[in-house]
Amino acid sequence: MANTPPKDGREPAARTAPHAAAPADEPLIDPQNLDDLELPAGPSLRPASDLERLEIDLMLEGVYRHYGFDFRNYARASLRRRLWNQVRAEKLTTISALLDRVLHDVDCMERLLLMLSVNVTAMYRDPTFFRAFREQVVPLLRSHPFVRIWHAGCSTGEEVYSMAILLEEEGLYDRCRLYATDMNEAVLRRAQAGIFPIEVMQEYTANYLRSGAREQFSRYYTARYDHAIFKQSLKRNIVFSHHNLVTDGSFNEFHVIICRNVMIYFNEQLQSRVHRLFYESLRRFGVLALGRKESMAGTPHQHDYEELNTAEKLFRRRGA
Repeated sequence: MANTPPKDGREPAARTAPHAAAPADEPLIDPQNLDDLELPAGPSLRPASDLERLEIDLMLEGVYRHYGFDFRNYARASLRRRLWNQVRAEKLTTISALLDRVLHDVDCMERLLLMLSVNVTAMYRDPTFFRAFREQVVPLLRSHPFVRIWHAGCSTGEEVYSMAILLEEEGLYDRCRLYATDMNEAVLRRAQAGIFPIEVMQEYTANYLRSGAREQFSRYYTARYDHAIFKQSLKRNIVFSHHNLVTDGSFNEFHVIICRNVMIYFNEQLQSRVHRLFYESLRRFGVLALGRKESMAGTPHQHDYEELNTAEKLFRRRGA
């Protein structure tokens, strides 16, 4: 958990009030399989009441002040769905009841963090992105004696291992350092382990082959019972570390920053903050990779990049 931020010493006056009840038609979503971009069709939440909005505000403020995790500028529609799913997962009926449990139970906060974090990923997800990276970005990196790549919001690490394999096949991995960061300690531990369910290997192999692969995918892992254990050699140049895009600053200068399908869950204010962070962290002529539904348009630095690949959202920082 993050360190608790200093309290200001003020306590609100105690009051009792009715709480907004859980919407009866909200489907329960497994946080390990959640992708708000691909939710199945079905009934939606009814419009939030003033009371419910207040409960959500208090929840976000309480989590921030007590644990240091700041979700206050996350997109509210997605955040609201996730909060109600956690209310039901905890067998509660109100967001206020969830707040009470979260503030007094660290394990409950861990479960909430897993729900609020976006942990949907796959190896070589969007294979055409990795093909474009291989064809358009790798040639730019060959001229550098040492390359630093930041995977911001790396989740459980599938994208990081995909990039390590790509760089290995291109003969660049020995002069690269990959920084894989996330705000969620639990998913970082899973990423560092490099162990994935064997049943997804068929999907990952298909993605790998469509990405411009040069080897047999099975050479990079060992199948053991119901898991695939990726080779230790792939981890030799990966640094896994805690970093919160919402509250933390720049920690190095990078040749490439990859942050795909993370900022779609941020509001405009938070997106602008993160884009400033990336601009400050990216060296001149460095490459920024975003998700397919993300854009530079309307950001503080939209004119500071040129497009390398419009479809795959690859941007190169200008020299000026």
